[in-house]
Amino acid sequence: MLAIIGGTGLTQLSTLEIVRREVARTPYGEPSGALTFGTLSKKPVVFLARHGYGHTIPPHQVNYRANIWALKQAKVSAIVSVASVGGIRADFSPGALVIPDQIIDYTWGRKSTFFDGGDQPVRHIDFTRPYDEALRQRLLGAAANAGEPVFDGGVYATTQGPRLETAAEINRFERDGADLVGMTGMPEAALARELELPYAAINVVVNCAAGRASSEQGIHFGDIEVVLQEAMVRVHNILEHICKA
Repeated sequence: MLAIIGGTGLTQLSTLEIVRREVARTPYGEPSGALTFGTLSKKPVVFLARHGYGHTIPPHQVNYRANIWALKQAKVSAIVSVASVGGIRADFSPGALVIPDQIIDYTWGRKSTFFDGGDQPVRHIDFTRPYDEALRQRLLGAAANAGEPVFDGGVYATTQGPRLETAAEINRFERDGADLVGMTGMPEAALARELELPYAAINVVVNCAAGRASSEQGIHFGDIEVVLQEAMVRVHNILEHICKA
């Protein structure tokens, strides 16, 4: 059973045939909301809105541990994350969909591991390839079958939020090798790895990053909403096709 974590612009799956909603309890507190169980393309799916169903939880306050633990309890086989991002690379323009393959973590203070002391032994994970490659290939195949162009690969810089970045910070991230910037990629990906849940992402570029192209003088939030609405139709198409595969 596939799990889908929806970010900004995807607080619900309109094509999901809902079977039930379930309030999850975890050792790490409550997840962002009830788990929504249903079917997509006649396949079982669990959906969770990362920021809550009313989009009220900022990126730095998302209970990532509870979210991932709750999905593990639900016995999902893999997690697909959907997240809106800013494009740093010139060809990652608004409306582009990217299946990233790397992460740089600039966050701080977030609960980023299930093994943080007490009576639990420390556990180290291999994070050389932060996204599950087999799941990435499934997403790429689903996009091809859906007729939706996507970019294969990109380096996702995860920032603390909730504020957007300065132009100087974006310059720094570019020097570090980042192609995209968002606020929720970590510790979500690492926590999934700790629980041995395959994890991959669809990144929706909703704006040029600060200081770039149309965002040279500032981010235009009205434009973001228009891009999101159009791009999420394409994301829904890809998700339906990955469920068909």
